[in-house]
Amino acid sequence: MLGFGTRVSYAFRCFFALLFKGYVPADVLDAFRPAAPASPAAAQPTARPADAGDNADRAVQVLALLQRDGRLVDFLREEIAAFSDAQIGAAVRDVHANCRQVLDKYFAIEPVLADDEGQPTTVSAPVDPALVKVVGSVTTQAAYRGVVRHRGWRVGRVALPSLAPTPGARAVIAPAEVEVG
Repeated sequence: MLGFGTRVSYAFRCFFALLFKGYVPADVLDAFRPAAPASPAAAQPTARPADAGDNADRAVQVLALLQRDGRLVDFLREEIAAFSDAQIGAAVRDVHANCRQVLDKYFAIEPVLADDEGQPTTVSAPVDPALVKVVGSVTTQAAYRGVVRHRGWRVGRVALPSLAPTPGARAVIAPAEVEVG
């Protein structure tokens, strides 16, 4: 099982790679790929970049929403080494709450598995590796009985607002601000 810091690092890398490139980094996929079963299995699809255009525009749009409502980009771009843990914790609390509201407003995010983490579960074979990663002592069998380590997440609904009418504006995460006077 990966440590918390590694999982956080992978989460950020995946998030931004998906936003800007349209794919999950191969080394992250490898870290979460289940051990090969005893019998030969169908070949896994490889991650590949999505086409540019609307996908990239939508990725920037999601990042812009997280910045506008949650100040996520400002927080991630800030050098935080000079701040105390209490100051960082206070900032994270606000960023977390506001970014969560963005996710709730524009996406219906739901767990892949209904069972709670730490609870026993049974998964019928064949297992779709895009939905469930079976780890541990994996052999070919009709069903896998184990403990939920992570429920997984999937998007049930996406309700993003219309894109900006001009392509140049679609690349802007947040406009610059100039105070005069």
